Amino acid sequence: MLESILITVATAATPLLIAAIGELVVERSGVLNLGVEGMMIMGAITGFAVALTTGSPWLGVFAAIIVGALVSLLFGFLTLTLVTNQVATGLALTLFGLGLSGMIGESFVGRPGVKLGTLDIPVLGDLPLVGRLLFGQDPLFYISIMLTAAVAYFLFSTRAGLMLRAVGDNHVSAHAQGIKVVRIRYLAVMFGGACAGLAGAYLSLVYTPQWVENMTAGRGWIALALVVFASWRPWRVVAGAYLFGGVTIGQLHAQAQALAIPSQLLSSLPYLATIAVLVIISRNRRLTMMNTPASLGRPFVPDR
Repeated sequence: MLESILITVATAATPLLIAAIGELVVERSGVLNLGVEGMMIMGAITGFAVALTTGSPWLGVFAAIIVGALVSLLFGFLTLTLVTNQVATGLALTLFGLGLSGMIGESFVGRPGVKLGTLDIPVLGDLPLVGRLLFGQDPLFYISIMLTAAVAYFLFSTRAGLMLRAVGDNHVSAHAQGIKVVRIRYLAVMFGGACAGLAGAYLSLVYTPQWVENMTAGRGWIALALVVFASWRPWRVVAGAYLFGGVTIGQLHAQAQALAIPSQLLSSLPYLATIAVLVIISRNRRLTMMNTPASLGRPFVPDR
């Protein structure tokens, strides 16, 4: 029983982790993209449609990554080239993704999907309690952990990561040092979009292998909150993702136990937890200001 619960928590946490780690890189570069929900839902419908059409879930995964990156390019063009307001543009991107995905996915509603299978490692997968949890998960679970490790190493152990953080902390000084601010931000935005697309594909190919309109159900917003919760630190994102994954699965189990609590209240618990965490974090202004990229959300124009 405990093993099954832990496995479902990991499954619920994985899309949050993937989307949040991509947004973390975007925000470390000084860009605030509130369009994660829209990019996730576009990745979900693209992954489902391509996998169902071709019969290959991996083609669906790759297509979702590409579409996520392409949708993020639209955000990048508007905010980095045309210097539009990042908050308004991100909100518009979410609405655009939700609407377009609903239109594209209309003919896919109710059709059984193609599920991405799990990796069953002999002997290790048979270990009690941790066997299936650590050695019998889907490939994207392992990719999410490796992605976190790669991002942590990139940000804090490479010259390119130092440049990206320099751009996020002070884009004027970075530009004066000869760093290509706009180019780095474009690459960061595309990486975040690719991760959001991958997270969306996870929902429609692993979590629930079917297409349902608005199936992201606010997970993009939770991913945004996770970045703040983690103080823009990759490994803290892992802890936050699994915490929120646990809350999500916990409320489902509570509903299954037929507790005398309204189901609507139980369904809202992940979002109430998100609000509570943000309120708690916001009270520690010193910690927040110390880790927040100083140029976050601020437009940059080289000739100004």
